[in-house]
Amino acid sequence: MPMRYVKRLWSGLIVASLTLGVASAQLYRRPEGEIGETAAKQRYESITSQVGIEQKLGERVPLELTFKDETGKIVKLGDYFGKRPVILVLAYYECPMLCTVVLNSLVRTLNAMDWKAGDEFELVVVSIAPNESPEQAAKKKANYAKEYRHGTAERGWHFLVGEEKNIKQLADAVGFKYTYDPVTKQYAHGAGIMIVTPDGKLSRYLLGVDFSARDLKFALAESSQGKIGNPVLSAVMYCFQYDPSTGRYGLVIMRVVQLAGIITVLSLATLIGGALLLERRRRKPSDTISEVNE
Repeated sequence: MPMRYVKRLWSGLIVASLTLGVASAQLYRRPEGEIGETAAKQRYESITSQVGIEQKLGERVPLELTFKDETGKIVKLGDYFGKRPVILVLAYYECPMLCTVVLNSLVRTLNAMDWKAGDEFELVVVSIAPNESPEQAAKKKANYAKEYRHGTAERGWHFLVGEEKNIKQLADAVGFKYTYDPVTKQYAHGAGIMIVTPDGKLSRYLLGVDFSARDLKFALAESSQGKIGNPVLSAVMYCFQYDPSTGRYGLVIMRVVQLAGIITVLSLATLIGGALLLERRRRKPSDTISEVNE
């Protein structure tokens, strides 16, 4: 590799390092008046101990629970079962973080499938925030109906709100553990979706924020036949996580961005080191010949 390219790589490495440092400073600067590190750690431990997704495969979802749909109509959860498997999502509509990431990923996956909501499956989103209204559910549905290219969201994708006792009962039944943090005024919760058989049994969990069309279609096909899948690795992300280096709560995804930046810098360093070694080996024979001629 010519030395001019090696120099360019070094310049890129320096720029990447500086950029990563500046980004970290901007994103994680400790705010004035933030609570102490010890108290914040205690809050973090208290909150995350109440958060997670417990896979209750084969357990029955309480279909008798009542909610309100996006039009304000009182419905039973069982109204969406009986004929087709159901994709069940627990989220909340004013979530500033992870819920939107999960739903955005889900709609992209659904757009890549040839199966349609309302035909081969139903999709039900239930808000975990008891103060959210049918109007908020309707707004959220309208947004995703525009993004869903199959055009069947109106009859196949449902957004519900409900009373706290019913929300809790549903969440407990499907193993979705969450808690409200009054300081940040946000819900801490995990990331994932659940596949439920037509008769209301939990068939499979897809955890995280990235769902493959192949995996989702396979899960729905199995669920439509009443089959119960196997537990999957619980790589669950939370809406927020305490960062002791800053004394504040931030999106876990930002931690992933930082890690990606570090990996990029290390990769560049490895590439540059290899290039320098290769250049040295290429030059060594000519240096030896020069020494002989002298």
